[in-house]
Formats: sequence, structure tokens, C-alpha cells
Amino acid sequence: MGVFYETIPDSLRPWIMEQKMLWVGSAPLAGDGHVNISPKGGQYFGIVDERTFWFMDLTGSGIETTAHLHEPGNGRICVMFMAFDGPPRIIRLWGTGKALENGTPEFDMFVQREKVKCIPGTRSVIRVDIHQVASSCGFSVPYYEWKGWRNTLNEFFEKKEKKFEEGKEEESMERYWAFKSQLSIDGLPGMKRGYEFAKRNKVEPLKKMIGPYAPKVPRTADAITPIQVVLVALLSFVIGVALAVSIISPDVVKRIQAKEAFF
Repeated sequence: MGVFYETIPDSLRPWIMEQKMLWVGSAPLAGDGHVNISPKGGQYFGIVDERTFWFMDLTGSGIETTAHLHEPGNGRICVMFMAFDGPPRIIRLWGTGKALENGTPEFDMFVQREKVKCIPGTRSVIRVDIHQVASSCGFSVPYYEWKGWRNTLNEFFEKKEKKFEEGKEEESMERYWAFKSQLSIDGLPGMKRGYEFAKRNKVEPLKKMIGPYAPKVPRTADAITPIQVVLVALLSFVIGVALAVSIISPDVVKRIQAKEAFF
């Protein structure tokens, strides 16, 4: 039986911080957009207070969570933990997320205040303002044996950073973000630094979807959709009618209504 809370109970904090893995769920606002689930290795997350959770977003080939959180009017996010050993348990944190991108004042302020240790490849910190927490049984989750962390991703970006520091400009993180973190699979703008670098340096984004579901046009702030054209035309018509009515004299209106000739 599930139990719901408005905040993270003190009784659950130790268990959450002991977990080795979490999952993140988010989605775009568009009805035809794609729901995304991202698994995250542990070590890089924390609890600020009973209403605030954070996790580090490491660089990869996807940028779905950040793109969804950057989308105006969005911000929906769910973080889930589950037990693979010991007593069964699933914990979900629902709330509004914000991507604090590496290099921004918000990012710098957060990592300094919370003493977050950044590593090569740190793309952002995702802060979650929680409005609901749920604990459920997890009786069907199987047992798994913990063996250790995978170091492949960290080692890759450590080498990349070293090459950049040695003078290889093509190894810059901004160029990598421009290629792989520029757009989501639905064509939404992803990491702002990557998106802006791509526009300045004409870096084409990685093509992430194929077939009929691949976006035909990027859903970016630069793109004008058909519905926007229709709305602008409709608004122009309304403004035109209002302006015409405002400059026609009452006498002319009466003559028109009476179907009198006035020319």
C-alpha cells in the first residue's frame, strides 16, 4: 500500500542517500512528444532540505531532461529509487525541475553552497522543488547484486578535458555539447551553451530519430509554426476591424445599417 507525503520524511533520507541508482522521468508539453526515462548512476545526488532534491547531469548523447525543463511552461519531473537488496521499497519524488547549467551564476552558487564536487563532463545540476513524495512496496522488484561503479564515462571526459587543456580546440566541451546536447529527440532546444555555440559556429546537431516520428523542423525559438502564423493573421484581422470601427463616424454607421448610399 502506497504512502504519500508532501515533503521528504526524515525517516526516508538515510535510505535515499544509500542508493546506488535513480531514474528520472520527464516529457515535453506537446501531445506527440516523447516521454523520457533516464537511469542515473549514484554518487552524484543529494537532499538540500525536505522540499529540495538535486542530481548531477553528466554529459552524454542525450539531452531530454534538460530540454523538457527548459521548455517554457514545463518543468515536470519525477525521480524514482528502488531497492535491489534488503526490504523491498520504491520511492518517487514529484516536483518542478530546473536545469542549472555549468558556467552559469546559478550553477556556481549552488555547487559552492552545497559543496558539490564537479567532475569533467559535468553538464548541469538538476534541482527539483518537491511537491509530492510516495513510498510503495516494490514486492515485484528482483534482487540484484551490487558489484561496483562503471568508470568509462568519467575516464572519457577526463581524457577529453586533458586534450583540450593541451591545446586541441576540437576537444572542447562546448563543441561536444553543440553536437550532442543541442536538441532533444523532438527538436526542442537542449543545453543553452551547446545551442548558442552551435548557432555561432554553425555546428549541425546529431540526428537522433529516424522515420515518420523524426521532427521535420526543430521546435526551437527560431522556428515559426503554422499555428503561430494563423494566430498572427487572426490577431491582425481583429485589430484591423477594431481600428476601422473606431474611425467611422456614428452617422456613417447608421447609414450603413439603413443600407443607404453614402458615396
